[in-house]
Amino acid sequence: MIDFMGISILLGTFAVLMALRVPIAFSLGISSVCTALYLNIPLLFVAQKMVNGLNSFTFLAVPFFILAGQIMTEAGISERLVRFADTLVGRIRGGIAQVNILTSMLFGGISGSSVADVASVGSFLIPGMVRRGYSPGFSTAVTVTSSVQGVLIPPSQNMIYYALAAGGLPISKLFLAGYIPGVMIGLSMMVLCFIIAIVQKHPRGERHSFKEALKITGEASIGLFTIVIIIGGIVAGIFTATESAAVAATYALFVGFFIYRTMTAKKALVVLRGSLETLAMVIAIIMTSSAFGFLLSFLKVPVVLSEAIFAISSDPIIVLLCINILLLFLGMLMDMGILILILTPILLPVAVSIGVDPIHFGMIMLINLGMGLITPPVGTSLIVGCTIAKISVESSLKNLLPFYVLMIVILSMVTYFPQTSLFLPQLLG
Repeated sequence: MIDFMGISILLGTFAVLMALRVPIAFSLGISSVCTALYLNIPLLFVAQKMVNGLNSFTFLAVPFFILAGQIMTEAGISERLVRFADTLVGRIRGGIAQVNILTSMLFGGISGSSVADVASVGSFLIPGMVRRGYSPGFSTAVTVTSSVQGVLIPPSQNMIYYALAAGGLPISKLFLAGYIPGVMIGLSMMVLCFIIAIVQKHPRGERHSFKEALKITGEASIGLFTIVIIIGGIVAGIFTATESAAVAATYALFVGFFIYRTMTAKKALVVLRGSLETLAMVIAIIMTSSAFGFLLSFLKVPVVLSEAIFAISSDPIIVLLCINILLLFLGMLMDMGILILILTPILLPVAVSIGVDPIHFGMIMLINLGMGLITPPVGTSLIVGCTIAKISVESSLKNLLPFYVLMIVILSMVTYFPQTSLFLPQLLG
């Protein structure tokens, strides 16, 4: 028998605390404790569930990926990637917008974070685009929408969260599954920007000499080798995801100190402090969301949700449409990582019941929630981009709309054509 009172206490308390702007980790923890008291579940058992949420070797990859991303940002890799992208596509009409998208594609594969992409790349590309005559709204729209590639193109911290929440899926398969959807988003946006550039007569970029291009490519390739270490090591079976993250962080530190020589002891302390602050927040959220997820399962919320969806239709096309709408709506209201940890145990069984591969469903979830990062009212990446551009969120929406429609099209393709995400994992075994 389903305890609707328990469900109401769990979700109602959480909603009220979120509305009162209580930090998300505390909201999850307090609502879990209140529900456990109502259900007469010993609080020690809830504490054990919280600790078990961190009891995973795979989770150790998270702090190393966070550290590697912070180091590469402080070491100036993003600036070198911008110059590298400029040598490739800068001469195209609307070249700096193309550079913006290509840089996000490259940097996303290192930082693994949409917000990190916007904060790092956008801090000098948005002002640079404005100086060359692009509107602040268009500059922001290009930067924040292209940053969604960062949650799909490996390494992605959010993929690790999904692997944990799904019960331990292979990280290597998830990483490979993200490449085609991520590149599809990037290439389609480049085409859209080219069309807009012709219509609005955007300028071309500067031409680089062969000698300059060679030098820029050499500098950027040193940083890009981080991707080879992570992805190549995992796919070839040399490293686990955790080991590759540790090696990548060590390599990034070596590059910053001894090759680029942009890393100093002072910057290293800034990196460590920033990484620890981020990691502390992540640990708190994962622990409390583990307890919250256990109570969701205990109260049979996945059963209630699946019955509600199947009451609408049992057709897989309609079921996936309902899931997409739900994810897009929730992505507008809450942070991506939290939603992955909470919703995966609820929605994954529904998806699997209609024949959806868990790896494929992971890509569907990541794209949906990645779009939430650029959608008001919460839209973290959008807020960061608008802050850099010094414009209001409302003024960016008109320019954001064409890119958003394009992402809906890509989402539909990934949802209903599973091979867009499963081709590479199946090809490489």
